Amino acid sequence: MSDLVVWSICLPLLGAAATFVGPGRLAPAVGGAFALATAVTGAMVTWLVYDGGVMRHELGGWGAPLGVELYVDGLNVFMLGMTAVVALAISVASLTYFGVRDHAASGPGRWSSAGGYWPVWLTLWASMNLAFASADLFNLYIALELVGLSAVALMLIGRDTQVLTAAMRYLLASLMASLGYLLGVAMLYARYGTLDLYLIGAQLTGEPATWMAMALMSVGLFVKTALFPLHFWLPPAHSSAPGPVSAILSALVVKVSFYLLLRLWFVVFADLLSPTFGQVVGVLAAGAIVGGSVQAILQRRLKLLIAYSTVAQLGYMFLLVPLTIPYGGSEAWHGGAWSGGMYHMLSHALAKSAMFLAAAAVLLSVGSDRIRHFRGMAHELPVATFAFALAGVSLMGLPPSGGFVAKWFLVSAAIETGQWWWAVVILGGGLLTAAYIFMVIRYAFLPPSPPAFKPVPKLLQATAMVLALLAVLIGLRAVEPFALLEMGTPFVEAAHVGTHQGEVAE
Repeated sequence: MSDLVVWSICLPLLGAAATFVGPGRLAPAVGGAFALATAVTGAMVTWLVYDGGVMRHELGGWGAPLGVELYVDGLNVFMLGMTAVVALAISVASLTYFGVRDHAASGPGRWSSAGGYWPVWLTLWASMNLAFASADLFNLYIALELVGLSAVALMLIGRDTQVLTAAMRYLLASLMASLGYLLGVAMLYARYGTLDLYLIGAQLTGEPATWMAMALMSVGLFVKTALFPLHFWLPPAHSSAPGPVSAILSALVVKVSFYLLLRLWFVVFADLLSPTFGQVVGVLAAGAIVGGSVQAILQRRLKLLIAYSTVAQLGYMFLLVPLTIPYGGSEAWHGGAWSGGMYHMLSHALAKSAMFLAAAAVLLSVGSDRIRHFRGMAHELPVATFAFALAGVSLMGLPPSGGFVAKWFLVSAAIETGQWWWAVVILGGGLLTAAYIFMVIRYAFLPPSPPAFKPVPKLLQATAMVLALLAVLIGLRAVEPFALLEMGTPFVEAAHVGTHQGEVAE
């Protein structure tokens, strides 16, 4: 059954090839079919790991250190499953979104957005699945590069000067970050003679070359994840891309480099992690939460507001680092903080993709994403408005949403480990989130005024609503995802997870 892991990577690649060589008018149908098959495969891998434990697959029968080995544990399939759900929903929305764009731009010699979108999108999906299943530093580098290049190519579907400028900035930042990561990989290979994550982790020593490799790789991945203050490329990139592409970038792409950071820190460099390191990452995370939220409040364009919100929400994920690392004389890793941070990743992926798809619907309807043009939106586009508000409930951390569960565990971990200042940041960040969410909602309920709203596809709005509902509903049933996260986590035996399992069950 481990072959399914390989198929989760190969199927979208086959789909990309089929949509590239086939007739452009058939690309949406073929791409949609392969998207469904890839999502089903990802869901099956997730279930198999949940039911039977960790899976390994040696490509060609050659395992590490000579061959390439795919490895999936609870964390891997958590990422695979999250990607399957969100990516399938975005694929459905893309069918109607690019259909409307192509119809509006129809004419002799016009280029089909959908024809160019599907091969690149499916390649990006395959690259993300490869990153989640790889256990080798060089394969992870290859996957990281493919993700970055595919993401830039997807942005260029927008075909205007603003998108081109943002895409070039994103590309340069991504390439510089990749260089740092690759230098770190080379230093580790020169010292330990292997690229396997677990073999390096077993031999690790705290010498200068190892510290330098850790620093280079971490900073490179900070840039790719857009951690404050290295987020300069994210707001223009995410706000200028076409709606479904913005959803992909914000909900999924930035999570890939964050996932790699966790694998590196907690598998390869676990022996080097210290409370001081955790506090430094925590300061950057707090800067992201406060700085990103304040910037979001200051925006007058919806997509820029959502993009700065992504900068802020990424901070909550990084807070799991200071809250997980043993602190205050304790030698135990805090499993509750780990689960809370990862659950925030899931709830954010669902909520943020819902927000960007709702914004795409508004943009198609109004022709502008300036918030002052949204007067009467609640009456004219009730589904999109409700989807945006519902996603905001999860981002704010209100019960019973997934965001509430995630922040509850993070705040509990902050109090239990004596790091109360992170609890203040989390609660304060929730209030700032409410400020920019209600700013949009307020305009939506004001009396209508020009420009007039045009009809938009119901399927696009419905997809946003489904994702927003999922962002809330996952707060009602967190036992299985939390159990999945505990499978194969590097510190699960030392973590105090029993207490938190009981809390989730309640």
